[in-house]
Amino acid sequence: MTEPMDPMDPMDPMDPMDPMDGVEPDDVEPNDVEPTETLSSTGQDLDMRAPVPVLVHAEPQGRLPGVPDGDTVRAIEAIAMVAVEPVAAELLAQLLELPTAVVEGLCTELARAYDEAGHGFQLVKVAGGYRFQSHPDQSPYVERFLLDGQRARMSGAALETLAIVAYKQPISRSQVASIRGVDPDGVLRTLQARGYITEVARDSGPGQAILFGTTPAFLEKLGLASLADLPPIAEFVPGADVVEALEHGLRVEPTPSAGAAGQSDTAP
Repeated sequence: MTEPMDPMDPMDPMDPMDPMDGVEPDDVEPNDVEPTETLSSTGQDLDMRAPVPVLVHAEPQGRLPGVPDGDTVRAIEAIAMVAVEPVAAELLAQLLELPTAVVEGLCTELARAYDEAGHGFQLVKVAGGYRFQSHPDQSPYVERFLLDGQRARMSGAALETLAIVAYKQPISRSQVASIRGVDPDGVLRTLQARGYITEVARDSGPGQAILFGTTPAFLEKLGLASLADLPPIAEFVPGADVVEALEHGLRVEPTPSAGAAGQSDTAP
């Protein structure tokens, strides 16, 4: 007859056996110890076999406020490429959320980089803004592409009137007429229609005559940043010796009459 086993007997078969019983500490290899699971302070199981995570500071998504990066340069190029008119630095600064001085510096560096790379285009500042334009030394090829067969030239009268307005603005119609010696009304209307001149003010004198001045389109066509970049008018005025030679060529010399010549011949 089998005796009932004492539940407190250490040899009770129901009692789980410790796998480390009978094993000396020196006989244990490091890989023989199974990893154990512990509870974290949040109550979740932590796998001690998993590698310890390394905290890496993530880079900020996007550009830091006020700091330009590669995307800023690309944005300037894209805006200048699609713009119909030169884009002011203030507008670029507003769109890019950067100081105006930073945008000006970036545009200057871009222009220098294009020149050094020898591209056929330039980033230039004209009419108070920035735009892309073909390099001046490529103008013969551009003219062939754009103007061959559809060349539209301004008349000499229009060029003269435009030059007078550019250098003497603001100027009235009567003042232009006194300089050119002809009525400039039709030419002024043509220049207005083309967008090169516009009404800028009225004279404070009697009649309050309309005063004309050039437009940003005029600066854009000439590739100038401001009216201060116009060449000095003295460069186009001939020297005193040239004027004297012209006057001498136009001077009518009196010729002696035949009767006077005969008298001189018969004189004693």
